[in-house]
Amino acid sequence: MNPLTRAVNATLMPGFVGPLLPDWLAAELADGLGSVCLFATNIVDPEQTRALCDAIHAANPAALIATDEEGGDVTRLHHLTGSPYPSMAYLGRVDDEGLTERVGAGIGAELAAAGIDLDLAPDADVNSNPRNPVIGVRSFGADPALVARHVAAYTRGLQGAGVAACAKHFPGHGDTATDSHLALPTITVDPGTLKARELVPFAAAVQAGTLAVMTSHIMVPTLDTELPATLSAPILGLLRDRFGFTGAIVSDALDMAGASAGRGLAEAAVLALAAGCDLLCIGTDNTAEQLAEIRAAVLAALASGRLPQQRVFEAAERVATLSRGVAALRAAAPSERPEPPELTAAGFTIAGPLPALAAPLLVRLDSPDNIAAGDTVWGLADHLADEISAAFPGATITTLHRPFDLTPVLQSEGPVVVQGRDLGRVPQLTAAVADIRAARPDALIVELGWPDPSAKVRPDVITYCGGRGTMLALLRALAERRR
Repeated sequence: MNPLTRAVNATLMPGFVGPLLPDWLAAELADGLGSVCLFATNIVDPEQTRALCDAIHAANPAALIATDEEGGDVTRLHHLTGSPYPSMAYLGRVDDEGLTERVGAGIGAELAAAGIDLDLAPDADVNSNPRNPVIGVRSFGADPALVARHVAAYTRGLQGAGVAACAKHFPGHGDTATDSHLALPTITVDPGTLKARELVPFAAAVQAGTLAVMTSHIMVPTLDTELPATLSAPILGLLRDRFGFTGAIVSDALDMAGASAGRGLAEAAVLALAAGCDLLCIGTDNTAEQLAEIRAAVLAALASGRLPQQRVFEAAERVATLSRGVAALRAAAPSERPEPPELTAAGFTIAGPLPALAAPLLVRLDSPDNIAAGDTVWGLADHLADEISAAFPGATITTLHRPFDLTPVLQSEGPVVVQGRDLGRVPQLTAAVADIRAARPDALIVELGWPDPSAKVRPDVITYCGGRGTMLALLRALAERRR
């Protein structure tokens, strides 16, 4: 294989189907494929994950293995059981930088033990729009200075444990009401607001030494009226020119509508490389055919002069530098693996005294999956049946699916706890909670997502996460009232 084709391969990061390394992907790795991204469908348990990562590194020792392990609702390692770590929103609420750094270190240690090199975290978005459908509790908060402090702390913890951080989604996905997985959002801010709000946490990430930054598929007309950030040289140039960032720029997944709708994966890949991306996240269930099509398109752009060869060799070298940087982090990391912290209600918003519950009916209102989180267990549900039974003997657990039949709630004679994600943003959830409030004013309403201050019905408790660790903290807080 000639050096140019191998350099193109070094810039590609596909996903794949299943828990085993496919033959086609092993062959691509042998030909210099730069990275592989693992998703929940690739992960079964720690032993299988380690074996898979070992197989990838055997095929190409320099290849980077990446994943999204943010903590809270976005977890790949713990998608079957729920993450023991809190969301970034919870950490922002507690506002203890030491705790945030310990969480980053704990997640990093788990990833390193699994053989994973690059964590597509932390989320550096300032969630200024409470109706944001894709960021929400993945953000440390709505205050740029707070987000910046915790992005830096998380980065220090993660990289101190031997795993590269990747701050995302540059230049900031917090002020959107559109999910870039599904469409192309636009952030209509002036340059002053962008500098004072969106860019502040990314400056902190660079200062903290992050080895990578991920782009976003959003339009920022004040910077580029034609192309989204991932495909925009003026926007990505800010990272290099304003912040002096010399690490790897990683694209968000190019199979998302915000990047490839109307132009296709291959064209999005060409434009992303030309704009300054170094490592192209292709998507989830990619195939050999997709990768071949993308490679052919990049090579054609190189042959025509549309894409300079220097840009591809530069990108490949930054990926190689990132790989060497991970090896240095791993060599310097401590050998001990910290335990996840026991979470408390300190990160919750609680409107008033919690009721003393006895044998409650625990109702989970099925909520739309955040695409970033995927199909992950959440809430006080069947996966926590043993823990719930220990805290509340005689408790009943049920999940109601849309369209909601509220009969079990309305007919219950005992205490009721109702949980859901984005109760104020999703109309069906909002209507269900309003009906429950009207018929059962004593019901405890628990919001597991980001609250909407304009919502007509206010929750009693906001946990900012539905992950395992956070739900156990909620159980402890509720059980405390029985004693």
